[in-house]
Amino acid sequence: MTRAVCPGSYDPPTNGHLDIIERAAALFDEVVIAVMINKSKRGLFTVEERMDMLAETTAHLSNVRVDSWHGLLVDYCTQNDVQAIVKGLRAISDFDYELQMAQMNQGLTGVETMFMPTSPLNSFLSSSLVKEVATYGGAVSHLLPELVHTRLLKRLADNAAADES
Repeated sequence: MTRAVCPGSYDPPTNGHLDIIERAAALFDEVVIAVMINKSKRGLFTVEERMDMLAETTAHLSNVRVDSWHGLLVDYCTQNDVQAIVKGLRAISDFDYELQMAQMNQGLTGVETMFMPTSPLNSFLSSSLVKEVATYGGAVSHLLPELVHTRLLKRLADNAAADES
């Protein structure tokens, strides 16, 4: 069985993330979406909330599952018999950074990294940008799965109400 991992923070999951996950699912027997935990960063959504959103938005993909990990991604790969890491690239600057990481990962454990160019429709898209635009009332519904958009707007409204108190 060929198994790949699509790592990321997914805070929140975007249509760009889902495009890469769906394309990876067509190439591998199993794809694991790994929500990477960075204890020094506070996300808008908890790791569990991100995992739930990803599970719901990928439920139509029978060979995709969601997990989380804190630590080196290659350690996750080794412990879970994952042969490849799949990364989406938006720009040349992404490639410069990701290439170094891919070479390090391959040297450490032999796990290969596969780069997929993002769809031109998603080439500008990032979770950070979506959150910033949505915070100021900008339209982002076309950039997110519907359930993620609903949860994002609710979270931002709840945060704004808490800030006013």
